[in-house]
Amino acid sequence: MKTASLARTVLIVAILNLAYFGFEFTVALRIESASLLADAADFFEDAAVNGLILLGLGWSASNRARLGKLLAFVLLAPVLAFAWTLWRKWNSSVVPAPDLLSLTGLGALTINLFCAFLLARYRRHGGSLTKTAFLSARNDAIANIGIIGAAAATFLTKSVWPDIVVGCAIACLNIDAAREVLAAARGEKALDSAEA
Repeated sequence: MKTASLARTVLIVAILNLAYFGFEFTVALRIESASLLADAADFFEDAAVNGLILLGLGWSASNRARLGKLLAFVLLAPVLAFAWTLWRKWNSSVVPAPDLLSLTGLGALTINLFCAFLLARYRRHGGSLTKTAFLSARNDAIANIGIIGAAAATFLTKSVWPDIVVGCAIACLNIDAAREVLAAARGEKALDSAEA
């Protein structure tokens, strides 16, 4: 019963993330925002992670631990997106439109808070898989607050730097989440080995 409820929740989260990825990616390209592009890649990664979690829910603890290790590396995808965007920013000093940056960040915050709320009650059910989904939604909400702050700073300074700094912070959050998920997966595998 709890697994079926978790599966429905993860499916909803995956669909919401995929839908907002398309929207945020379009806006990011239009206004040339490093932070939005990194966050859009993060939405795509979240959709993929939640899809993989759906597949792994019925698996044994050792197989879930293996999938958890794979997901830890998937969490690093936004870091690569940020690096690519940062490279582009060095070559083009276009300041993103603060109004679209803040509105898109606010929409992303709303989606991520809703997803984190849905996943919060399951974060200790299913080991590294659900921990991955919860940490990802939580970190994304924190990143979205940063994007809104970057929009305000961009409006005041007319500089590309607030956008770049927030993009860097998003990359760091994903590195930390990947580390936590990898530790949870190793713990899950060790627990499975002890029980065998």
